[in-house]
Amino acid sequence: MDTEYIADGGHYTEVLSLIAGIKQSLWIATADIKDLHIMKGSVSVPFLGELAALVQRGVSVRLMHAKEPGPIFREEFDRYPVLFTGMERVLCPRIHFKMMIFDMRQVYLGSANLTGAGIGMKGKTTRNFEAGILTTDMSLVASAIEHFDSVWRGSHCKACGRRRYCSDPIL
Repeated sequence: MDTEYIADGGHYTEVLSLIAGIKQSLWIATADIKDLHIMKGSVSVPFLGELAALVQRGVSVRLMHAKEPGPIFREEFDRYPVLFTGMERVLCPRIHFKMMIFDMRQVYLGSANLTGAGIGMKGKTTRNFEAGILTTDMSLVASAIEHFDSVWRGSHCKACGRRRYCSDPIL
């Protein structure tokens, strides 16, 4: 696979299915984040549990999101103490891009937030209409890594025109 167009339910079947094969790193950027569940075998499990399992295996997990998640997400997050110290997290109110970088070799770029209706396991008639690409094209992967990392390291913070809305400045 070089580059594949992903639509609607393909976000769940084609993108989230890659989580199980992560070996070294997973970087996620999303504007919105909610309590998301995925199927593991025949059982629905919290996505945060899968992230916790990655952290326990020594995988580096970075998560950037634009706003504080709601109470259901926070309650679920608290069930996985390994995420408190084992997962790196940045809050930036300017983030609107949706991106997942898998082992620095493959990237998803698209419209789907990290929510049930966006990238999760909602049904055909209840999910959002979403569009994106999944690619192993290294020029696109490298550009996505640099874009993600520039926000992560706070390259835009000093000149940010929205700093007064930032509850937890990176710099």
